[in-house]
Amino acid sequence: MDRVARGLPASRGCHRRQHPGRPRAVRRTSRLSAAPPCCEKRSHAALARRFPLADGRLTASISPVTINGRVSFWYGGDLPAPRPALLGPRRADVAIVGAGYTGLWTAYYLKKARPDLDVVVLERRFAGYGASGRNGGWLTNTITGGRDGYVRTHGRAVVGRFQTLMNEAVDEVIAVAAAEGIDADIAKGGELTVARTPAQLTRLHALAAAEAAWPEGGSVLLDAAATRARLDVAGALGALHHPHAARVQPARLVRGLAAAVERLGVPIYEGTAVREIRPHLARTDAGDVEADVVVRATEGFTADLPGLHRLWLPMNSSMIATEPLPPEVWERLGWAGRDVVADMAHVYMYAQRTADDRIALGGRGVPYRYGSRTGADGATPERTGAVLLAILEDMFPAARGAAVDHVWSGVLGVPRDWRATVGLDPASGLAWAGGYVGTGVTTTNLAARTLRDLILGEDTELVRMPWVGRRARRWEVEPLRWLAVRAVYGAYRAADRAEARGTARTAVAARVADVVAGR
Repeated sequence: MDRVARGLPASRGCHRRQHPGRPRAVRRTSRLSAAPPCCEKRSHAALARRFPLADGRLTASISPVTINGRVSFWYGGDLPAPRPALLGPRRADVAIVGAGYTGLWTAYYLKKARPDLDVVVLERRFAGYGASGRNGGWLTNTITGGRDGYVRTHGRAVVGRFQTLMNEAVDEVIAVAAAEGIDADIAKGGELTVARTPAQLTRLHALAAAEAAWPEGGSVLLDAAATRARLDVAGALGALHHPHAARVQPARLVRGLAAAVERLGVPIYEGTAVREIRPHLARTDAGDVEADVVVRATEGFTADLPGLHRLWLPMNSSMIATEPLPPEVWERLGWAGRDVVADMAHVYMYAQRTADDRIALGGRGVPYRYGSRTGADGATPERTGAVLLAILEDMFPAARGAAVDHVWSGVLGVPRDWRATVGLDPASGLAWAGGYVGTGVTTTNLAARTLRDLILGEDTELVRMPWVGRRARRWEVEPLRWLAVRAVYGAYRAADRAEARGTARTAVAARVADVVAGR
């Protein structure tokens, strides 16, 4: 679910929200109005004065009647009716633990390839309860963790093909959605990454130069004018755009995929918590499920399984969604291409224009909970919602004053080396995929097709990609990992504040944080 957020409080003299309090129910009225002229153009000195939480205060706040949690905005307040739970011990060819994108795509491709296989899916809550139903709706071509490390181990040609496969995975998701009649509000407008300070622009130019060596990615550097022509982001100095990305409504995608899997004859047992995964066995309260292969598709909730507590860090990401914005706001903003949007801050944001003309924007609030706790049902601290609202109002002044209808959170899985992995141990029958670090909407599809080939013993190019079988070292014990995450994100926020003062160089704090984080 992630592009990670920075928060800018609304400027002095601009319209402010006056209702503190804990969000609970939908706001019924809007205070949307045109931004005053003082908000249209700002110097870098002004940005520095207004940078996120520089003095610990916020001038934007979430209404007390915003929906908080209830899994996510994408469910529209109506959670799906529960499917039957597992009633007793069972035998299967393949048992999949987790009914998110990874698990459901894996079941889909296995049954498409081998209709005779007995495949079951075991889910603690309901299909799409985790990141698959809470993310920012970014169907994009990112290789989790980047390409450079893979080039050193596997060479340029293999990694170039890996990138092409990721590009193709975007189109594969779109094609399957169309074939299965899944209306997921998909709009393929590409990805726009915006620079708003001189230091961000320096990094953007460096990124563009690096991308020039990878024509497979299709990135194009835009100047400030070309950026504004696509989307009027306040203070934009330039942007990088590539075409291999689409906006999706994530809950519609995951619910439609679950229905498609059921049509293929795969039972999805909801309300069925898997307490332990062992060779050829998934242990539940209702009884053991024995299988030739057990697929772990638990992403941010992996830490809840015995023996896997430190495998992947459950990182929190939070989002807000505004009310539908009127046509005059969109006339000012543009965004006609429906690009998914991020910025070049160290603690960066991510956003989309929804099918019903809202802005859904996300980022990092409280990045990690001590002891790898994962929370419940998306409840989000009020301060986090206020930070995200401040970012939205700062980047998109035309939307300042819009009501926020929903705020929510979820967790994503982060390996210690920040790279996703997929694999199968034939001896134990244990398979896995995950650690997407927020890039899973597309990556899960490629991972599932890779798992299909590994499980069926097919020697294809997918099983030879560099992420197959890789294992990262585990995260540090507590309190070290909690202290490290707090220190890293504190350093990133300090770096963003320093860079907002106008320096063209990346702040030293960010370089140190990168080393500590292992990026």
